[in-house]
Amino acid sequence: MSLSHCIERVTAQDPDRHLVLQGFPEAVQARLYPLYALNLEIGRAAWVSREPLVCEMRLQWWADALERLGAGGGAKGHPVLEACGFLSGEAALCAQIAGIVAARSWDVWSEPFEEDDALFAHLEATGGALMAVAAQLCGAAGDPEPVRQFGTASALASWFRAVPELEARGRWPLPEGNEAAVRRLAARGTSLLAQARAARGQVAKAALPALLSGWQTDGILDLVRREPGRVAAGQLVVPDYKRRGSLAFRALTGRW
Repeated sequence: MSLSHCIERVTAQDPDRHLVLQGFPEAVQARLYPLYALNLEIGRAAWVSREPLVCEMRLQWWADALERLGAGGGAKGHPVLEACGFLSGEAALCAQIAGIVAARSWDVWSEPFEEDDALFAHLEATGGALMAVAAQLCGAAGDPEPVRQFGTASALASWFRAVPELEARGRWPLPEGNEAAVRRLAARGTSLLAQARAARGQVAKAALPALLSGWQTDGILDLVRREPGRVAAGQLVVPDYKRRGSLAFRALTGRW
């Protein structure tokens, strides 16, 4: 039942990752659906109340739960946590996920990023870390830097799409909101993609289910570089036929 709950959550709230997982064995799904559902819960915790301290308390609950899980404790108290029972005793992985919890404190408050480096550090601590953990759960040994780089670039693409909503919620998602600055961020993300792909040989093929979650990154970053005004306007939706076609090509070729 806990795994079914995770599948329902990801299907409804993270449809792009759900679409990726459809093409992989149940053994992969049984690990990645709970991880992605956990990521959704961590993200939701930062917005659970208008009172920042309440949100921080909820994030701390997840941090404490992950610490217990990593130490070999039980996974009770929440259906998503129960589905993540396979992480019991996996201290290193739980610590990486706890890093995502810590980074989500940014969502609680309304402090702006002072410079591009601060934004990219946040993206690496969230999206980069999530992809790194997903790759390891798929059987990729270690924590290769190219996976984190690819995950960070992918997180930037998703961040651009979330800018209008974050601004509506009173946050300052970009160090600078002008089009030149947005184009600069997109160019840096594209450079990060190139670095990751240049080191493909360091990444095990087993990591593909995790890496495919960033299949739209190229298209979105390219669009932002060409038309940065689309970010503020919330016009970064890729047509469905292009989304599915691109995913199918990357899945068949294995070229993330």
